[in-house]
Amino acid sequence: MTTPIRWGILGTGNIAHQFARGLAAVPDAVLAAVGSRSQASADAFGDEFKVARRHATYEALAADPGIDVVYVSSPHPMHRDNAKLCLQSGKAVLCEKPFTINAADAEDVVATARAKKRFLMEAMWTRFQPAIVRVKQWLSEGALGEPRLVQADFGFRAGVDPKSRLFAPALGGGALLDVGVYTVAMASLAFGPKPTRIDAQAHLGSTGVDEQTAMVLGYEGGGLALLSCAIRANTPHECRIIGTEGSILIPGFWHATKATLTRGSATETVEMPFAGNGYNYQAVEVGRCLRAGLLESPAMTLDETLAIMRTMDAVRARIGLCYPGETASTASSSSSLTASGKKG
Repeated sequence: MTTPIRWGILGTGNIAHQFARGLAAVPDAVLAAVGSRSQASADAFGDEFKVARRHATYEALAADPGIDVVYVSSPHPMHRDNAKLCLQSGKAVLCEKPFTINAADAEDVVATARAKKRFLMEAMWTRFQPAIVRVKQWLSEGALGEPRLVQADFGFRAGVDPKSRLFAPALGGGALLDVGVYTVAMASLAFGPKPTRIDAQAHLGSTGVDEQTAMVLGYEGGGLALLSCAIRANTPHECRIIGTEGSILIPGFWHATKATLTRGSATETVEMPFAGNGYNYQAVEVGRCLRAGLLESPAMTLDETLAIMRTMDAVRARIGLCYPGETASTASSSSSLTASGKKG
């Protein structure tokens, strides 16, 4: 029998609960430990998911010899330090999206993983869902001809709470990092990760974070991505990829179970319900990579993650969104693109 991959979860918030439920659907994985910033929180999570070892600090979790890989689910601004802690302790890491607050932090984490020769991957769970895997196959097979246009939106309406992670600048709040990253990742899937032109407009709300953002990304060869995200407005959550020979529609694209390919009058629809809750597929990929001795996933490379972070930095520079601890230029310091796409 295959020796199970032993997981630790860093953080005990909502996304950690979702991942733990997904992990239960992976037959060759076990949730061995959880780490929190308090013993009470670790124990409550451990009781709910029957986790044997509960740590009251992240440092204790990272040092636990009984785990192979850590899922980092802390708030965005903590990702850099938490991921580095685990990598420096010899653990593989799956880090929740957005990977970090900005590209400079992402580069720091990636450099640590490469120096320590430890596996690292961004938890872009959408990329590993069966329907999106099928979409990627269609693209690779040339089913659309040449992709020309991507339209994607992800918006929901939340009540304003200055203390919540969605609205607090200190927690990396705003639409772009929370859900806009999904739309940027879909454009990356269709066109590649490096746009040559970036423009954006946003509404910054009362707490200073972007409550809604619209982006136009241009790519070499003429491809365009029209992307939008919001935390104060409900949107359809659709992605359309339009090419010279056809189009793909993905409803609910960030948790996709269905996709339709249209070529002329012919359509092909695939329906692929989740085997678990959808978070399991990325855990399967991590397990596959670890068993193969890989240091990153070919389906979600570290270079792609870095490129996505640089794109979001450029968008934030365009809309004037800085977080505590950043200077006016920090967010765009790693990007060589100006809004016009010319080298800065």
